[in-house]
Amino acid sequence: MGNVIATVHSVPYYAQWVSPHLVEDIVTGQISARADPNWPDYGAISPEEYEWWSWRLCGMACLRMALEHFGHSVPPAMELATDCMAAGGYVKQDDGLRGLIYAPFASWVEDRFGLVAKVRPQLMASEIPSILASGQLVMLSVNPSIRHLNSAPSHTGGHLVLGIGATADHLVIHNPSGFAATSQQYVRVPWDKLEKFYAGRGVILGAGESLKR
Repeated sequence: MGNVIATVHSVPYYAQWVSPHLVEDIVTGQISARADPNWPDYGAISPEEYEWWSWRLCGMACLRMALEHFGHSVPPAMELATDCMAAGGYVKQDDGLRGLIYAPFASWVEDRFGLVAKVRPQLMASEIPSILASGQLVMLSVNPSIRHLNSAPSHTGGHLVLGIGATADHLVIHNPSGFAATSQQYVRVPWDKLEKFYAGRGVILGAGESLKR
């Protein structure tokens, strides 16, 4: 990708599970999320509640990273999920969860935290470098198999990662469900491989006016 101002922001990392080093074992089924000894830090009332929600809160993990990056305190994941659901960003249905629903999520983020949150139902990959160069971050809808760049997913979307940087050759992401030491932090995704994972939509997050002054 030509004419890119190389930008990689220093952004704290949060997994969608409390213990990043256990993500691979949880995702691959070697252990249950209930076995994570740090589950109370999630704000859940039981290991079972933690397990149910942790598989679904990639969006809250991305938000937690952005909050700390932009100088805010970071609430527990369950507190954020509960408030987001009350605002319409998540909707429980049957035994599952519908969401993250971008419009109510973005309104809630702006109202509660004072961040700028812009919903982009159409966001071309070519736009991402300039967004990041402006000091903003971007939540991107990708296939969860993006942790394996040589995989061949059958569809795009279904998972959220946080875009934190760009070079002429790569998008740089933090992946809430990535595996320790290989696909969690500052993961470089070649632009020519991104398209098979990326659904072409996301939410841009930026510091509010009070933090810009």
